[in-house]
Amino acid sequence: MITLFIALAVGGGSFSAAYFAGDWGIGWSVFAGVLGFGVFQGVVGFLLQKRVKRDMEAVQGILVAGQKRLQQKMQRWQMRPPGSIQAAQNEILADTKVFVKEALAQTETLRKYRLWVPMMDRQIATAQLQLSWMIKDFTTVDRLMPKALCIDPTMSAIKMARMYMLGEPLESIEKVYRKGVGRVRYNGNVLLAAAMSWMQVQRGEADAAFKTLTEALKKSDNEILKRNHECLMNNRVAHFSNSGIGDQWYSLLLEEPRVRTQRQRSVYR
Repeated sequence: MITLFIALAVGGGSFSAAYFAGDWGIGWSVFAGVLGFGVFQGVVGFLLQKRVKRDMEAVQGILVAGQKRLQQKMQRWQMRPPGSIQAAQNEILADTKVFVKEALAQTETLRKYRLWVPMMDRQIATAQLQLSWMIKDFTTVDRLMPKALCIDPTMSAIKMARMYMLGEPLESIEKVYRKGVGRVRYNGNVLLAAAMSWMQVQRGEADAAFKTLTEALKKSDNEILKRNHECLMNNRVAHFSNSGIGDQWYSLLLEEPRVRTQRQRSVYR
């Protein structure tokens, strides 16, 4: 907001200088004021955007490095499986908490832009909510949810998932779904439609899920949505599954991924 006030002051100063000192006339003076306002906003906005992007990339870098370490560990498990699947899942969550908390601490560096960048508080809340969701810190998620921006399918899907966990009615969840799919382009509705139809199936509303997928397929040619649509059409509700969507689906924490480990075979001679 400070940038807006300063830009207005610069615009007013440009107008005054042109009108009173330069004797330009009212039309050219107004033009000078608008030009001064626009140039200042453009330059400062560019510099701020560059710095915010740099700090956001630092957060992303922490996440990428942490996920890379996890992938390496999981690759080692393929050679030497862990003692149990539950132990492996607990270890993954513990490792994830380490680098996610580091990333959360890094998001605090963005607070220095609050007075300069509009809605920065809400952007910070959105980033912190997504990070807290990764480590299942639902207390923080619930605290940040009212401030977060649901401007992309992932955030809308997270909000829907949390509402489902809290037992909210499908009608309320569907309002978030409708708003979310209204913003996306072709094939941008896959995660939202998959989540909405899954919730409807789980609540015993297979017909509603069928209608959701019928409508969703007008804006998507996704094979998982098509397969689930066919399952519901043929009354094969038990075969309904979003597992084919992969990590994006499991990141909503509505289902646990099936972890497969290779058994070591003994060789006898």
